[in-house]
Amino acid sequence: MEKALWYLLAGTRGGKNRARIIRLLDERPRNANQLHEELGIDYNSVRHHLDMLEDHGVIESGEQEYGRLYFLTDRFDRHRDQFEEITEHV
Repeated sequence: MEKALWYLLAGTRGGKNRARIIRLLDERPRNANQLHEELGIDYNSVRHHLDMLEDHGVIESGEQEYGRLYFLTDRFDRHRDQFEEITEHV
């Protein structure tokens, strides 16, 4: 997970926005539209970031299709310290 976090947050252009998404999901679950509105990021970009975070096991989604909520995974929770360390360097 640590390597995935480095890649997602520091190794690609969208790292800052992915970190912002993680911080919002840490407060409470949200759907893509809510993230789009709160972050002021294009909806398609939010979907791209969510897909990347989900593919790397950082977040998971609920089962419903419309208004699908996203949550941080337990796996991410075990690596929260690495997340904080990486975001200090980004």
